[in-house]
Amino acid sequence: MQPKSRKRKQRAVVDTNVVVAGISGFKDLYIPGRIPSADLLHRWAEEEHFVWLYSEDILAEYKEVLKRLHVRPALIGAFINLVRERAEPVEIHSSAEISPDPNDDSFCICADEGRADFIFTLNAKDFPQSRLKAKVIQPAPAQSRQRR
Repeated sequence: MQPKSRKRKQRAVVDTNVVVAGISGFKDLYIPGRIPSADLLHRWAEEEHFVWLYSEDILAEYKEVLKRLHVRPALIGAFINLVRERAEPVEIHSSAEISPDPNDDSFCICADEGRADFIFTLNAKDFPQSRLKAKVIQPAPAQSRQRR
């Protein structure tokens, strides 16, 4: 009898705009289906349904943008610690100009070097699909994922 093959978890890079939108979804009581980015963060935190990939440059951007948007320092710290604990770091060995927005190159490179299946973003135009192996997608609302 052959052992069951384990299905590899999908690997993904999460753009800062998804993090910002997701964290804003937790200001009040979390309601599934209301904010797709919050659904994505919640599902990942609860179920780790994908492998979140990050680089030090990405974490620095998360921190900088959240701080600029006046997110409470304790919440920023808790979020960054959660990512460091549960996500997979990607050591970056190259540089490239992939995105029309130079600030998004670190996400593109992390996705390529981390062998990501997806890049979650709310701004697909900054992630040229033709230059990336990972599929560029938006977070889906909780209800549409349950129907699959």
